[in-house]
Amino acid sequence: MKQLRKYLNFALNALAGGSFLAMVILTCWQVFTRYILRNPSTWSEEMVSYLFAWMSLFGASLVVGERGHMNIPIVVERFGDKARKFFAIFGEIVACLFAGVILVYGGIQITSLAMGQMTSSLGVPIGIFYVVLPLSGALNIIYTILNIVDIASDSEVAGEEA
Repeated sequence: MKQLRKYLNFALNALAGGSFLAMVILTCWQVFTRYILRNPSTWSEEMVSYLFAWMSLFGASLVVGERGHMNIPIVVERFGDKARKFFAIFGEIVACLFAGVILVYGGIQITSLAMGQMTSSLGVPIGIFYVVLPLSGALNIIYTILNIVDIASDSEVAGEEA
């Protein structure tokens, strides 16, 4: 389990970091073509916006893996260890359901609908860029399952090491 988490973290860091690096390079290219060449590159601006979405969703999957998603601990901290463990697992189940319904199911629906539409500058199906939705949903589901296993096998929830 720890090896799978380590591999997923490495892959997602590389994908999110690669997306960010590509965004920086493409934005510099956009500035160069606009102000130096006086002929702005239309495709690079569009590509940067899609890369931003990919980077954000891959980053969100990393946050799920680290159990860094939003929570309000002030209420749960007042309970005992068993109740905290229950609420931690319950939170992971809710995150898993969200990922399954919204990201995977909804992502597959929107991706298939968008395959018939082409991007204005790049000339590729928009659905290709929407593939990240079900992909990040599947990654979130894997991470929540790993988190549930870690929480259930760990007697102490307070030190939540992911």
